[in-house]
Amino acid sequence: MTEKQATFEENLARLDQIVNQLEQGNVPLEDALEQFKEGMKLSKTLEASLTKAEQTLTKVINDDGEEVNFERDSDE
Repeated sequence: MTEKQATFEENLARLDQIVNQLEQGNVPLEDALEQFKEGMKLSKTLEASLTKAEQTLTKVINDDGEEVNFERDSDE
């Protein structure tokens, strides 16, 4: 049985849920530490996803079908 990998949006929603719970301050210390660890792991996963997406978006396909880096205009 293979486990479905969570989407970016699912990970973001879980991180938001953890942050809200921790901000309320009514979580037992042991649970808070576990949630913090989970939140840090999710944060790193989300950051990696964003970095990968950014790298993909900064490339374009030229007329020959080759992937090339996107270059911004120098006046921006």
